This record gives sequence, structure tokens and C-alpha cells, in this order.
Amino acid sequence: MITHVSGTVMYVADQDASRAFYVDKLGFRVVRDEEIGPGDRWLEVVPPGGQTSIVLAAAADFGRQPGEGAELAFACDDIHATVRQLREAGVRITDPLEVPWGRTGTSIVAAKTTDPDGNDVVITQRVS
Repeated sequence: MITHVSGTVMYVADQDASRAFYVDKLGFRVVRDEEIGPGDRWLEVVPPGGQTSIVLAAAADFGRQPGEGAELAFACDDIHATVRQLREAGVRITDPLEVPWGRTGTSIVAAKTTDPDGNDVVITQRVS
């Protein structure tokens, strides 16, 4: 049986700039960063305590454009503290906004930023 999403791929222009954003700004850790073939680099990062990783793949190596087809949503326990920490790290991020989510009376509070390639990155906290 499938237990969880193991990872996803994002196509980026500059793997080093993307690594700096996700590791130095968002606090992710590097799972793997190595050459997997001549000129091919596997760069995989994961949020603290997370099971799902993101491969930051060089777009040109796959005939893709940076930022093509990716939007990421990450969860947190305290959206206001997370936004504050990200701003202190130099991340430009929107103010948290509460929006209804589904039919159960639940809502989420979300803030949005973009990575160096223009991929949308949404940080959310579910509230009742």
C-alpha cells in the first residue's frame, strides 16, 4: 500500500540559488546533493521532520522552463511565528490571511511567497 508522497520535482534555473532559498531561508535540510551522471546533479531537500522531499532539478537538463508547473503548500503549527521567522531570514511573504476550507467549518490561514524561479510557495495552518 502507498503510505505517503515520497517526493516531487521542481524545475529550477539555478540549483545553488534554489538550495540557498530552501535550506538557508526556509530551514529545509539537504537529503542528497551529488552528481548522478556527467553534468547531472541530484539535489533533494526536505522540511524539518518531513517525509516528502523536493528534487530541485536543473530545468535546462530536462527541456523545461524554471517554475514550470509547480506550486507548493507547506503546513506549520503557528503561521504568525513562521511568517515572522521567514521575514527575519529575508523572505518576502504576504501577511497571513484566513480563508474557508471545505464544508466542515474548518479554515486555513495562509501566507504566500515565491522561490528564486517564481514558483509559488504557500505556508498554511489549519484552524477550527
